[in-house]
Amino acid sequence: MQQAGKPARQAKGRRMNFLLSVSRTIDSVQARIGRALSWLILAAVLVSSINAIIRFALSRSSNAWLELQWYLFSAVFLLGAGYTLLRSEHIKIDIVNSHLPQGVRNAIELIGHVFFLAPFCLVLIWTSWPYFLRSFEGGEMSVNAGGLIVWPAKLIIPVGFAMLLIQGVSEFIKRIAVMRGMIPDPHENVRGHGIEG
Repeated sequence: MQQAGKPARQAKGRRMNFLLSVSRTIDSVQARIGRALSWLILAAVLVSSINAIIRFALSRSSNAWLELQWYLFSAVFLLGAGYTLLRSEHIKIDIVNSHLPQGVRNAIELIGHVFFLAPFCLVLIWTSWPYFLRSFEGGEMSVNAGGLIVWPAKLIIPVGFAMLLIQGVSEFIKRIAVMRGMIPDPHENVRGHGIEG
């Protein structure tokens, strides 16, 4: 009986190792995107500062500059959600969570990813995609004089939630591997503070 069960365990182990390699790839891409997005914060600060200087020094301004700040902030917030999940920087009730046994914490994470995060992301992708398409096909422009085109800002919504969903898949894979003892918990020593890297 032990010999019969060994190939099945080996096959499961190979599948899990493959899934962990997928997870590592997702994490690597999200980390690169997250670091790149941090530069958009600097860009938003520069745009805001230059706009303020021009407005006060030359009494000139443009709605395009204001809207560009909103676009940059939206990009950082929505496209960075997956990176935030990777670093375990999202809002959690750590006061309660930290006092629970490891098995209960693992179960909460799995239930959260499967029954809350994934459906939430799927609904928002499903509903925001037509919202973007109508804007793109109609060449929607801002209602403000001198404003920007609107569809890039609307595209950020489904893309951001798709990235969050993909990171959720990676976190699910890692949690299963943690529960099987294949990897250490990547968030155990830094729960509530994110992971280094």
